[in-house]
Amino acid sequence: MTTTKFDAAKAEAFQARMLDVLNGGALALMTSIGHQTGLFDALAGRPPVTSQELAAATGLHERYVREWLAAMATGRVLELEGRGGRYRLPDEHAAALTRAAGAHNLALQTQYLPLLASVEQEIVACFRSGGGVAYPAFRRFHAVMAEESASVHDVALLDLTLPLVPGAPQWLQSGCDVLDVGCGRGHALNRLARAFPASRFVGYDLSEEAIAAARAEASRLALSNVRFETRDATRLGHENAFDLVTAFDAIHDQGFPAQVLRGIARALRPGGAFLMVDIAAASGVADNLEHPLGPFLYTVSCMHCMTVSLAQGGVGLGTMWGEEKARELLAEAGFSRVEVTRIESDPINAYFVATRG
Repeated sequence: MTTTKFDAAKAEAFQARMLDVLNGGALALMTSIGHQTGLFDALAGRPPVTSQELAAATGLHERYVREWLAAMATGRVLELEGRGGRYRLPDEHAAALTRAAGAHNLALQTQYLPLLASVEQEIVACFRSGGGVAYPAFRRFHAVMAEESASVHDVALLDLTLPLVPGAPQWLQSGCDVLDVGCGRGHALNRLARAFPASRFVGYDLSEEAIAAARAEASRLALSNVRFETRDATRLGHENAFDLVTAFDAIHDQGFPAQVLRGIARALRPGGAFLMVDIAAASGVADNLEHPLGPFLYTVSCMHCMTVSLAQGGVGLGTMWGEEKARELLAEAGFSRVEVTRIESDPINAYFVATRG
């Protein structure tokens, strides 16, 4: 039996890392709160302020603002000016923490952590008994996902994303049929419907709450060329019906993604295209060791994407299914040509354009 000498320096370094994890987790919660309450946006570009001044500017309770500022300062997110109780958000930090940062706003992403933590005990039970946690348990998921989607698509959808599909802007201008699978709250599809009134749009999602929100937004925008339905994506039931099918960060959540992709391939007309936006990653853990969001995305997978699939009796594909697996499933579904692109304004996703040749 081989024994190794205990490395005290390695142990000490790992303890320091775990302290960073503990402090980082706490800061993530405070960062989520700062985003939701608008505190980061209020601090951006402002001279150093006291808790009283910031509370007055935001309409928030000073005692909570004071404690939040202390957490942010000790976490080196904010700068404390001397000992006078004035706090400042550096411009360099604001570039990753405010709504003005768009898809680069990491404060938006921190909202997923308390959302996931809300089902921690259910996930622990799944470790012991199997199964999964269904969508309704994630009370804020669609709201957070819709905000994240808007931060990407409000900037890139029309000018950067659509041109990735050869001919798509022209199809939409002249009038074509578009299906969005797993549409969530429908913001992307409503944006397309508003921009291309000659085309017809349909969105499907399993969540009645999300579909209700999508319909409400379409009604507010007075859109008559878009409709939304609560439907299981494994039962699309269309053949040669659409010129363009889209799926924005939706395929990896499906109970049976291979079946969904086969249905999408059947739903496309000859010459049509499937635009699939999904997580940019490799399929193997060894190839994701240097992924800048690896721990975060595998955690999101375990505590949301994988488990909601398993709750449907599905395969539990998971968030980090990766490009290799995506290409494999697309080929099995009947797509003979797949192009994968990244866009600068979306640091998380890869853009797959699939055709049947």
